[in-house]
Amino acid sequence: MISGIFHRGSGLGDQLHRYITVRTLALDKGYKWGMIGKENFKGINFMDIEIDAFTQINQDKKYITPDGITMTYWNEKDVRINDIDIRSYDPEINFVPDNTIIDGYFEDEKYWGHRINEIRNWLKVKPIEMANNLCVIGFRGGEYSADPHLFLSLDYWRDAITIMQMRHPSIEFEVHTDDQLLAKKFFPKFPIVAAIERNWRSVRYAKHLIVANSAFYIMPMLLGDAEDIIAPRGWARRNIGIWARPACYYKDKRITYI
Repeated sequence: MISGIFHRGSGLGDQLHRYITVRTLALDKGYKWGMIGKENFKGINFMDIEIDAFTQINQDKKYITPDGITMTYWNEKDVRINDIDIRSYDPEINFVPDNTIIDGYFEDEKYWGHRINEIRNWLKVKPIEMANNLCVIGFRGGEYSADPHLFLSLDYWRDAITIMQMRHPSIEFEVHTDDQLLAKKFFPKFPIVAAIERNWRSVRYAKHLIVANSAFYIMPMLLGDAEDIIAPRGWARRNIGIWARPACYYKDKRITYI
């Protein structure tokens, strides 16, 4: 059995990357699979994900399979230069043996991109009707706003909106966010939606997208119906012109990085 972990402190985006990587690896290698921490899954109220078996933790805090086998632990390599996270695909995952817990961010599409059609079924949600002339803006506030290197500056949003307006003169905008108060300051003229289910489903079925450098938006963006997408060049360090998390450079032809 290969198991992943739904960490209590992780957001939905990070949890989904762990989930799809576990399922992909198990499918590729012919292993059973499961997840630890079902109660921590942030999408439980709207995303009916399938789990073959949940790995349990015994009183000694050891990871035990349903068959009573103690599991080993493998973690994606953390690569840093000048304290900037530049991790991407870790090929050592291909040598993970059975009865292993795997952990990491797993944002690089090399982990799961070859299973993208299956992932659409794994992460199915109820469709939502989106207007053809509506652009969904995925705005990340919260703890991001305290980090000047991470939090996207106003010029990114202004430039992205201008590009969308040039491409689609009749375009309208709707902001989906975890931080309603801050979003209102950045986008005072646009409707603001702060509800995790509506946010995820709207990004998934939007026809046009502008997204922040947050893992929350990655899977609905890549799985979705958008005709064109704008994302931050440099991802987690756009503000200083350095690619932090180069794993988050996706080769989808719909994406324009600015």
